Amino acid sequence: MFVRRSAAVLAATAVIGTAFAPAALADESPSASPSSSPSQAFPSGLYGSTDPTYDGVWRQSLALLAQHTVGVKPAAKAVDWLTGQQCANGGFAAYRADPAAKCDAKTQVDTNSTGAALQALAALDADDAATGAAVKWLKSVQNKDGGWGYLPGGASDTNSTSVVIGALEAADTDAEDLRSKGDRTPYDALRALAVPCDEDGGGAFAFQPDKKGKLAANADATAAGVLGALGEGLVTDPEDDGKSAGAAECAGGKSPAPEQAAANGAEYLAGAVAGSGYLESALAGSEDQPDYGNTADTVVALAAAGRPADARKPLAWLEKNSGPWAAKSGPAAYAQLIFAAHATGTDPRAFGGADLVKQLGATGPAGEISDPSADAKDGKGDKGDKQDAQDESGDDGGVSVWWIVGVGLVGGIGVGFLLSTRNKKKQP
Repeated sequence: MFVRRSAAVLAATAVIGTAFAPAALADESPSASPSSSPSQAFPSGLYGSTDPTYDGVWRQSLALLAQHTVGVKPAAKAVDWLTGQQCANGGFAAYRADPAAKCDAKTQVDTNSTGAALQALAALDADDAATGAAVKWLKSVQNKDGGWGYLPGGASDTNSTSVVIGALEAADTDAEDLRSKGDRTPYDALRALAVPCDEDGGGAFAFQPDKKGKLAANADATAAGVLGALGEGLVTDPEDDGKSAGAAECAGGKSPAPEQAAANGAEYLAGAVAGSGYLESALAGSEDQPDYGNTADTVVALAAAGRPADARKPLAWLEKNSGPWAAKSGPAAYAQLIFAAHATGTDPRAFGGADLVKQLGATGPAGEISDPSADAKDGKGDKGDKQDAQDESGDDGGVSVWWIVGVGLVGGIGVGFLLSTRNKKKQP
């Protein structure tokens, strides 16, 4: 539902503002690593060791949600850091260096940070006042077409709409009953972003229509759209019967029902990873390189759509190849891999020989095992294993400007569910 994607292709997207500044990545290679200033101290409750300006709330939310998913109780100060980022109106910005200062007109509160935070806080049974305020704010910025853009007032896109749907459902708010001033639901917005079956890329979701209103298939947006159309959030439970829904022809016309749109999108994704086992980057200059983050999202989407068999190949590819990427990228990357493992019933503590739970725990304050059966490895959980995980990964968290799920695209190149390049500390 992220930002990690570099890109000049995003430079023209005004709605991004300072959210994750992917435009600042135009001159950066995908392997470049952001660095934190040695004189700058970040909050002790924050996950990751690099500049949180563009992804602080996002990476924190994913880290807390992932820990909860694997039976680890996050440290109180980590949860307090996240709740302290909330503005009085209920929304969240990407990062507020001084949470004691009131949010004002210059504070770029966005739907993606708010949606991710709401999913995490709802899972952790946070105070109803905090989650209720977030729900209220998200409802207040719904577009007439039923969807959401990254910033309030921005054109609806698949990624932002999907992360908000997941957040509302996590907070026990039925998105299907949420109607905009234009009498449209969030699912109506997603249906309108599904590429018709008789067009190129039929069945996939587009990020947004181009200037002529044409929809271009985008794998990143499709992974998000499948989850959104199913009413799922970042975390999905594995299929009980382990069976796959199997291949299905694209159907539903120009505006398929949400379930059909999800099935169409899953079919598209299954085809996209059937050969190599991974998605390729859609970023200019990186087209032939694997997109680890969105491959993980694809695994989750396929599993959620009842196609775990189709998720096995990309999952195996991630188990074999994602280690160095996650170590460089930090907490949100580990969280994404944990979500993929969880969705397929795979042990995240033995993921291609790596303990993702331990590695995630090493990037922030130590949590405690809340489910005694959750850590089958040694019963210690993250506590006491933090240094070991740092030694294994060679990195203490890094930052990945994971997901700019809502960011725009230029020239039809989409930005996906959790972006895969890194962010600099400068403004776009």
